[in-house]
Amino acid sequence: MNQHSGSDKTPKTRRGRETREKLLNAAEAEFGERGFSEASIASITQRAGVALGTFYVYFESKEEIFRALVSYMGDLTRQWVSERVAESPDRLTAERRGVEAFIDFVRSHRNLYRIVSMAQFVAEDAFRAYYTVFADAYCENLKRAAKGQEIRDGDCEVWAWALIGMTVFLGMRFADWDEERSPEDIAAAASDLVAKGMARPD
Repeated sequence: MNQHSGSDKTPKTRRGRETREKLLNAAEAEFGERGFSEASIASITQRAGVALGTFYVYFESKEEIFRALVSYMGDLTRQWVSERVAESPDRLTAERRGVEAFIDFVRSHRNLYRIVSMAQFVAEDAFRAYYTVFADAYCENLKRAAKGQEIRDGDCEVWAWALIGMTVFLGMRFADWDEERSPEDIAAAASDLVAKGMARPD
């Protein structure tokens, strides 16, 4: 797929931003339920409750709104998690709260995994960017925590990707597939692994 158009259709007014957000929320439902191929712009606008022509004020094509949706979902996830770990007294507490927050987020956005998985085949650059933005910020947070002696020094890039991978699959198993266990219970078990590793104590 080609890169999206460089045209700037970012809305300048609050009403415009609200309309764009309605379209993105409608696109989340449309792509999540029907997949990229079967989804249509007409259905997205119908779900959003706006005129068909309004779509083109904000997006040029189905691919463009899909790319925007992947970025939007990433922004929503990061905002949701960061707000819930902001007051953490240390990095290990932030890790536990972050897993809890992510599982809660997935449970309220059931189409997240399908949309991100789709992006790997529909818009690979958007798929890579989705995770790379997470990993870069995660790495910087780990570096700050190490500098502040909250955690030991290590390869923060590898750690960031490993921790993201763990959280993504925990969310898939315990939020997308079923909700049998509480986010607190899952996060406690995961944070125990992060804090203590798997080596037997001396």
